[in-house]
Amino acid sequence: MAFSHNFFLFVCLLLSISISPSIALTSSRPKALVLPVSKDSSTQQYLAQLNQRTPFVPVKLTLHLGGQFIWVDCEQGYVSSSYKPARCRSAQCSIAGSKSCGECTSSRRPGCNNDTCSLLPDNPVIKTATIGELAQDVVSIQSTDGKNPGRAVSVPQFLFACGKAFLLEALANGVKGIAGLGRTRISLPSQFSAAFSFDRKFAICLSSSTRANGVVFFGDGPYVLLPGKDVSQSLIYTPLILNPVSTAAATFAGDPSAEYFIGVNSIKINGNAVKLNTSLLSINKQGFGGTKISTVNPYTVMETSIYNAVIQAFIKEVKNIPRVAVIAPFGACFNSTFIGSTRVGPAVPQIDLVLQSSNVFWRIFGANSMVQVKSDVLCLGFVDGGFYTRTSIVIGGYQLEDNLLQFDLAKSKLGFTSSLLFQQTTCANFNFTSN
Repeated sequence: MAFSHNFFLFVCLLLSISISPSIALTSSRPKALVLPVSKDSSTQQYLAQLNQRTPFVPVKLTLHLGGQFIWVDCEQGYVSSSYKPARCRSAQCSIAGSKSCGECTSSRRPGCNNDTCSLLPDNPVIKTATIGELAQDVVSIQSTDGKNPGRAVSVPQFLFACGKAFLLEALANGVKGIAGLGRTRISLPSQFSAAFSFDRKFAICLSSSTRANGVVFFGDGPYVLLPGKDVSQSLIYTPLILNPVSTAAATFAGDPSAEYFIGVNSIKINGNAVKLNTSLLSINKQGFGGTKISTVNPYTVMETSIYNAVIQAFIKEVKNIPRVAVIAPFGACFNSTFIGSTRVGPAVPQIDLVLQSSNVFWRIFGANSMVQVKSDVLCLGFVDGGFYTRTSIVIGGYQLEDNLLQFDLAKSKLGFTSSLLFQQTTCANFNFTSN
């Protein structure tokens, strides 16, 4: 009997040893990650901060929705005991899609090593690029249950590119590089989903305030904003379209665009269709045309003929509101004392981007269409991009604010909510207080 009892204890001990590690591993793997995003008042850029290197250093980055990867300035004070360059013909080079192998003639340091593969880090604000070393280092970010941030988790071999100091021109004060969220295997969403085996999805919710943070979620919902609203439940979906030609400032030949395009088929203002050259709304074989979403452009940019048509149609719908002298970069400004206010911003006609069918549209209300440029002046927040633009419509940051956008990379579709103000919440309402 004693033998049986001891044997039973022994078997239990064996079971506990064999089961415990897998339980610990499963319970320790986050289902999603969360990153605060601030809005810089002087540049209108959206900024995020990641902890990188050994020991950890907080690195401030400009968020670039269509960016191919993270790049950071390695020329000014990059110190880390865990930095490793990616050697030519390595698996890392293959994953990153590098087609260049480089040498360095000066003293060895992060960003300057022999027999390493290269990428092309670019600054999307000034449209300039350089060649930079592919490397890996540890990155830390907070986990989330969708309601609150949880414990910090780390990815020990996170791939990124080394940029040069001159590439920081026109980026916000204190920024050390670009955080790319684009359609590549080494963008932030792709690497996080691979590291933690969660869904290849991420969501952005940009705050309209420079004093309160918005949020990026990596992984699936819930995405809960105060007062307890899971805004992922109100998503409307449209396909993401792949532009076969890169739209980056510099690229390797044959690379497709890492940016996110959607199929806008028409534009309506107050329910009335705007007369457009609809051929501009499609992407041609050279990669020109179409509609993309950008966190780098502060306001929506339109090809001149589209812009003029939208401006004239809007003016026609608000003919009773007195116009005032235009204030750059806008082309239509109004006396705001004649404009009422609603839950979703100034009381002006809604603008609909009509997508794959007439009943699927992204509705832009006054909060996202009108910009307060003076105490008594509101301007339509669209900008003339000129003729022969690379992309016909670029939906800019101002039009994205207080809208939740979920990018499903596996199914190549975009979920969007239109204005969260209708749901009596905002993108500044994620509770960043840990449970």
